[in-house]
Amino acid sequence: MSRATEFVQQFQKEVHQKDPNQTEFLQAIDEFLSTITPFLEKHPEYVEKNILSLVTEPERLIQFRVPWQDDAGNWKINRGYRIQFNSALGPYKGGLRFHPSVNLSILKFLAFEQVFKNSLTGLPIGGGKGGSDFDPKGKSDAEIMRFCQSFMTELIKYIGPDTDVPAGDIGVGGREIGYLYGAYKRIKQYDAGVLTGKPLDFWGSQGRTEATGYGVAYFVKELLHDLNDDFTNKRVFVSGSGNVAIYAIEKLQELGAKVITCSDSDGFIYDDEGIDLTLLKDIKEVQRERLTAYAKIKSTAQYHEGSVWDFATKADLAFPCATQNEINQKQAEQIVKNGVKVVAEGANMPCNAEAVDCFLENAIYYCPGKAANAGGVAVSALEMAQNSQRLSWTKEEVNEKLEKIMRTIYRSCRDTAKEYGAGNNFMLGANIAGFEKVAKAMIAQGLV
Repeated sequence: MSRATEFVQQFQKEVHQKDPNQTEFLQAIDEFLSTITPFLEKHPEYVEKNILSLVTEPERLIQFRVPWQDDAGNWKINRGYRIQFNSALGPYKGGLRFHPSVNLSILKFLAFEQVFKNSLTGLPIGGGKGGSDFDPKGKSDAEIMRFCQSFMTELIKYIGPDTDVPAGDIGVGGREIGYLYGAYKRIKQYDAGVLTGKPLDFWGSQGRTEATGYGVAYFVKELLHDLNDDFTNKRVFVSGSGNVAIYAIEKLQELGAKVITCSDSDGFIYDDEGIDLTLLKDIKEVQRERLTAYAKIKSTAQYHEGSVWDFATKADLAFPCATQNEINQKQAEQIVKNGVKVVAEGANMPCNAEAVDCFLENAIYYCPGKAANAGGVAVSALEMAQNSQRLSWTKEEVNEKLEKIMRTIYRSCRDTAKEYGAGNNFMLGANIAGFEKVAKAMIAQGLV
């Protein structure tokens, strides 16, 4: 056993002993550690510096209460969080998630992944994440506004355009960012660069809404180009029906693919004629209805309860764009049976470890979220640049920059995997490429 292997195994045990109940965080750590040994064998100085201990421990972990009042006058309390994980490459950057599932483990996993995702973009941003166990579903605009104002009253102590720049995530869209920004501005005055994903009326970026979904499509476009192929007539499974899924569908259709599914937390739509994007947008973005409404309107659509990944029908590509751990080993085996050749993660860690192993064992091209879904944070960083310069770029300019960034990320993952003899293991490529840049910066800055 090499020294690097022994070091990684011992370190893994120590992390599990330190945070035994943080399931999602430990899953992210295990996935990362499973790929990093070849790099440490080639660069033993990183073992000597014990850099893994530094890079896997958040620089700062903030938890606070968020009191707010509902429309009936009842007092409510939620938990708020901000994980400032790593600032070696720049100010902390990562979204805010409002969802009942939010806890410390989930946010630590998301922030840890964000560090390497942001590194891969090549932009000067560190990694962080935050949010609350508040559920925006079923709440009035007034209730959401009061919650956001209360949340920002505490969060404001820890953020700033050169310190920590939050954005949106699940449950936090333009409406919520607007309320959060208004509360910040009232206390600290105008500072456009403190939040990204802002509405266009006050210095949001063109193309930010579409960026994550477009980005994952661009990543796979580069992969297909390497295979002398393209999206034309490809049958595609997409999960989710939120922002990422909708705009992944939009770009995939634009590039010639036929997207046949989308889903929500209750079930999924199968439409063999292809998803009607105009109808989907109306239902999810305007009416804010469940997907059952889609099947009632579109006669060719079938609505099924349960997971789309249990569904048996032929497909070429799969884009999980819903949430973490939505695909397990059994579902991965069904995906293989369906004939899928590429799995690209639009969500963060939607495939568990057994599912990923299944894809790799069956020679499926697996595109991990920390690389494939980096388009959102990339355009957030571009929004920061526009805010700093007091400029506004056109949608075409932003989209051109986004595609170039995703091309660079893809090539970095591909070339790093080949450098370390891992073939088409883009997970290894993404982890090593993202880690190396952060680790170099951390060592150069000293023991901080």
